[in-house]
Amino acid sequence: MSATPRFLTLADVAEVLNTSSAQVYALVRRGELPAIKIGGRGQWRVEAARLEEFIEQMYAQTKTFVDEHPYEEAERE
Repeated sequence: MSATPRFLTLADVAEVLNTSSAQVYALVRRGELPAIKIGGRGQWRVEAARLEEFIEQMYAQTKTFVDEHPYEEAERE
């Protein structure tokens, strides 16, 4: 049985979010996704718990958007 690691690479995060590493890097650099920089080569790591918090925030933002912009089906002729 494999436990989820505490810290994930940006590539790992990209896989979880089904996006690119570049997109995840942009989220980190903009401060939207908390991360730490480790080692002399400056490799980034995201704590799994922070990633889950980020995902919850995105759900909340999406719900707010949907609530404020209800879908209106176009009339068919």
